Amino acid sequence: MPFRLPAWTATLAWKAAAFIAVMCCALAALLGVLVHVAVTNQTVGQARERALTRLDDATKQYEAGGRLGPGAGIDPPGLPRRLRDLAVGGERGTMVGDHDDRPTVWAAGPADGGRAIAVQVDYAQGARTIDGLDRAIVGSSVLAIGATLLVGAFAVTRVTRRLHQTARVARRISAGDLDARVNDPRTHDEGRHQDEVATVSGALDTMASSLQGKLLSEQRFTADVAHELRTPLTGLHAAAELLPPGRPTELVRDRVATLRTLTEDLLEISRLDSRNERVELDAVLLAPLAERVVRASGAEVEVRVVRDIVAETDGRRLERVLGNLVGNALKHGAPPVSLTVDGPVITVRDHGPGFPGYLIEHGPQRFRTEGTTKGHGLGLTIALGQAEVLGAQLRFSNAGEAGGAVAVLTLPHVASPQSPPSS
Repeated sequence: MPFRLPAWTATLAWKAAAFIAVMCCALAALLGVLVHVAVTNQTVGQARERALTRLDDATKQYEAGGRLGPGAGIDPPGLPRRLRDLAVGGERGTMVGDHDDRPTVWAAGPADGGRAIAVQVDYAQGARTIDGLDRAIVGSSVLAIGATLLVGAFAVTRVTRRLHQTARVARRISAGDLDARVNDPRTHDEGRHQDEVATVSGALDTMASSLQGKLLSEQRFTADVAHELRTPLTGLHAAAELLPPGRPTELVRDRVATLRTLTEDLLEISRLDSRNERVELDAVLLAPLAERVVRASGAEVEVRVVRDIVAETDGRRLERVLGNLVGNALKHGAPPVSLTVDGPVITVRDHGPGFPGYLIEHGPQRFRTEGTTKGHGLGLTIALGQAEVLGAQLRFSNAGEAGGAVAVLTLPHVASPQSPPSS
C-alpha cells in the first residue's frame, strides 16, 4: 500500500502552519549563522590582536636579551605544529587551539637557530561568550517561531472558519435550503475593503438569491398554470360525460382524466414547494393502512407484516406516499410487487428493471423519465415531498442481481408496538 499522509494534513490551517514554521526556521537559521559568524570573527579578531601585541613585546624582550614574560617562550610545549612551521619559515601567525583543555590563541614568530618564539592568550572567556550567544540565538529563535506559529494559526483559523462556514452554507443550498446565507458582515459594508473570502461569500449569497428567485418564479408559474387549468378542465370533464357512448368518447374521457390528474399533481407539488403544509398527527396502525393502500390500487400486491406498530403520523399523507410508491411499482416495474411493514420501516419492492441511475443518485425529477417509460415523473416527486412533510426518510435503490426497484420509507414518531396479526 502506498504511504498516505493523515487526512488532517490536507487542511489549510496545517499547510499554513507548516509553511510558517519552515520559513521561520529558515529565517532563524540564517540570522543565527550571520550573527554567530560576525560575533565569532570579532571575538577571535580581538584575541588575535592581543596575541600579536604580546608577541611583539616578547620578541623585543628576547632581542634585548631580557627574560620572557609568562605565557611566552621559545618552542613552548603545546605549540601547534603548523604554526611552528610557519614561524620557522620566517613568518608570523596566529592560531586558535587548546592548551591544557582550555581554549587558547597562539601567536608565533621566527627566532634564531631555526626556532620559534610563541605566546599564548587565554581564550576561555571569548569561547564562553560565543557559546552563550549561540544558546541565546537558539532560545530566542524557538520563542520567535512559537509566537509566530500561534499568531499565524490564529489568523489562519479565522480565515478557515469563514471558509468552513461558507462551505456549510453551500452544502445547505445544494441540499435544498435556498434560504441559507453566509451573511458575512464584510460584504454589507461598502466602505470596507473585502478580502478573497468575503468576495466568495458574497458571490455565494448572490448566487443563492438569484437561484431562489428563479425557482420561486417557476413555482409560481407552475401553480398559476395548474390553477388556471382547473376551471376549463372541469368544464371539459362535464362536457365529456355528455358525449354519446363509444370509442371516441372513451378516448376523450381518458385524456381529460389524465389532464385532471396532471393538474392536481402540479397543484400538490406547488403546495409542497411553498413549504406551508401542516401535518395532522394521529395514532395510525400501519398494517391496516397498508392494506387499504393495496386495495385502492386494484392490483395484486402482496402485503407482508413483519412487525406492526402504532405510529404518530398523518394517515392521509402516509396513504398518499404509499399509494404513489405502489402505483409507480405497478406502472413501471414488474410483478410480483410487495409492500412490507416492519415496524416504522415500510418497503415497496417490485421485480422490474429497477430505478434509473439518475433517480438513485439525485432523487426523482419532475417530467423526467427514462426511454419510452410513460409518465411525468411526478408521482415519486410527490411521494418524496410528502415524506419530507411527515419528517420521514424515503430512499430509493435497486435490488442488485435479483432485479427490481426498492423504495424504503422510514417513519418517525413511533408510539407503541403491536403484535403481528395471526395468519
